[in-house]
Amino acid sequence: MINEIKAMVDNALVALSEARNTDEVEQVRWSFLGRAGRITNVLKQIGSLPQAERKPVGASANAARDRIQAAAEARIRELQEGRFARLAELEAIDVTFPAPPLDRGHIHVLNQVRSEVETILERLGYQVEEGPEIETDWYCFEALNLPKGHASRDLQETFFLAEDESIVLRTHTSSVQIRAMERLRTPPIFVIAPGRVYRRDNLDATHLPYFMQVEGLAVDEGLTVGDLKGTLLYLVQSLFGPERRVRMRPTYFPYTEPSFEFDTLCGRCGGAGCRSCGNQGWLETGGCGMVHPNVLRNGGVDPEKYTGFAWGFGIERMALLKYDVEDLRLFYENDLRFNEQF
Repeated sequence: MINEIKAMVDNALVALSEARNTDEVEQVRWSFLGRAGRITNVLKQIGSLPQAERKPVGASANAARDRIQAAAEARIRELQEGRFARLAELEAIDVTFPAPPLDRGHIHVLNQVRSEVETILERLGYQVEEGPEIETDWYCFEALNLPKGHASRDLQETFFLAEDESIVLRTHTSSVQIRAMERLRTPPIFVIAPGRVYRRDNLDATHLPYFMQVEGLAVDEGLTVGDLKGTLLYLVQSLFGPERRVRMRPTYFPYTEPSFEFDTLCGRCGGAGCRSCGNQGWLETGGCGMVHPNVLRNGGVDPEKYTGFAWGFGIERMALLKYDVEDLRLFYENDLRFNEQF
């Protein structure tokens, strides 16, 4: 019996050495060590052998099982190493070959325009101020010469967050004007206030219930409407090109006196009139004016000594004018086909 076991081991080792893949190795292992395998059958027969033969035959069979198992595992490792070697030879990686370009994101067009506006005005000495989007009635309205019951409040279409209407989502970043004057206290004061604002407008191609606005405030001795127009002209020409002009039309705002709407020369038709400008030659851009004395007083500035001017416009509108976009909603739809153009 022991000689038969030795012969089985020899046959198994030969078969394992000739196995061409791991499946064939498993077949050989199963034929000798499986439930019906040849070595397994020997172990099952030990109980029927004479007492004197049981121990040496059992030891020989167990040793044969361990040897075949070890040889099978060694052959599997050998086959795998050979496979990896062939892969390295046939499918070698060239580490000097350029990798495919990665898809990279970029700053959203609205933030690009906001950053550009900030950079342009910082060259004139303005500094960026920020304020809370949830505001009190005082900073959003009353300090800006809009007392309770004032008819102009109805034009703001405000989101109120308190039943007594004392807390609101700010409708403009003009509220930062008062906070900036309170913080800086002594003119000269030159600040811009970019940020998101909220109004109860219906969503369409030209209106949004939320948008980004930039408010500018300058307070110093002797400031005039000429300084205001010069600032706006510098901003517009820096943003859109030196051929653009600015015009100002009288209007009414409770926080400025006198007050103006300012327009920018249409870049598509050069003022001749086209579809983009409604055949007017000009595009409405924002509001501006000389700061009302009451607003200066509410900010802690003496209106007898200092004058100031302020202006404001929507970032979306400036982006629309800069890139000739026809629908404001496109800026917020997260369509990569649109965003990737900027």
